[in-house]
Amino acid sequence: MNEVKEPIWTKDFIVVSIINFMSILIFFLLMVTISSYAVETYHVSTSIAGLVSSIFIIGTLIGRLGAGRLIGNSGPQKVLMTGLIVFFITTTLYLFEWGVTYLLVIRLLQGVAVGTIGTATGTIVATILPATRKGEGIGYFSLSAVLATAIGPFVGMFIMKLENGFDVIFYTNTVLSLLLLIASLFVKVSITQKNTNSELHSQKLSLLEKFIEPKAVSISFVALLIGFAYSGVMSFLTFYSREINLVEASSYFFLAYACVIIISRPYTGKLMDLRGPNIIVYPCLIIFAVGMLLFSQASASWMLLVAAALIGLGYGNFNSIAQTIAVKVTEPHRFGLATSTYFIFYDLGLGIGPFILGMVEPHTTYRVIFASMIPLVLICIPLYYFLVGRKKVL
Repeated sequence: MNEVKEPIWTKDFIVVSIINFMSILIFFLLMVTISSYAVETYHVSTSIAGLVSSIFIIGTLIGRLGAGRLIGNSGPQKVLMTGLIVFFITTTLYLFEWGVTYLLVIRLLQGVAVGTIGTATGTIVATILPATRKGEGIGYFSLSAVLATAIGPFVGMFIMKLENGFDVIFYTNTVLSLLLLIASLFVKVSITQKNTNSELHSQKLSLLEKFIEPKAVSISFVALLIGFAYSGVMSFLTFYSREINLVEASSYFFLAYACVIIISRPYTGKLMDLRGPNIIVYPCLIIFAVGMLLFSQASASWMLLVAAALIGLGYGNFNSIAQTIAVKVTEPHRFGLATSTYFIFYDLGLGIGPFILGMVEPHTTYRVIFASMIPLVLICIPLYYFLVGRKKVL
């Protein structure tokens, strides 16, 4: 008889995936447009525009640090609701133009909310998925983020072409954040809190271990470097496409990126469950490096879109597998901390990247900046081997 597989597509899984999708959609709507908004509205430098973009992700670090700890005490559902309320409030505040300092504060606070939401949804999914299908399930769940990363930038760059485009973006995000609150009312997840032995063990933990899961640090550090390498693509695609005269093609960049991930992600997740992560990670890093090479040298539309597909296949699948590794090496009662640890490191790479690269840009070109990320990606191959790949823990 064929073995009956435990289900992945439960009601709670679907609703939480929708919430994750919509919050990241708003994130990417702003991520690819807010730098231009800061320059056009407040006439700031490229470096400050990069900070306006990246400080959002710094905020997520703060949110994830607190959320990972709070989830262990209050449960992920209450933490999710708190994050969604703060998210709605901060999203509506974009409607007011009170200066670049005000914009930086709002970006930071909204980042805290998104970090809280992401940690809560990731923890819920990691907990409700069957153990034998975690790689596959997290792969499907992360597709909600992939779809958002495609639709968000595409819609954002399209709306920017309209008259009063930034106002349209801010009003759209306000409506979407309200829908997030409504969707959260349909989440009814009962997650067992840690047992007495775990509580006794937690009393012996160091202060750092109460906010960080040590077992997830190794893969999270590799994700930090990979996130840094990708951050410039995410934040400066608009400026780069103008520099190389490929503005039209750039509007389809994230669609090509997402289509490849949507097609490949279910297979990579299943393959990880069957054969382990190494068979996926090493090819992904190589493909990502090749994609960055083509991206940095793009001179025609087809080159930019092929680069998008390669980056999606490499970087996009690595991100999903790395997140799964962080959870699978951790005890169930610390899934919240493992999820937050992974995204703290990953978001740090995404956050500091645009600011640092923005400072470098006036002294060079975007081509040189993106080409310099290729060695960083290649260094991650032996680094992953020594920190994670050679260990027989998965």
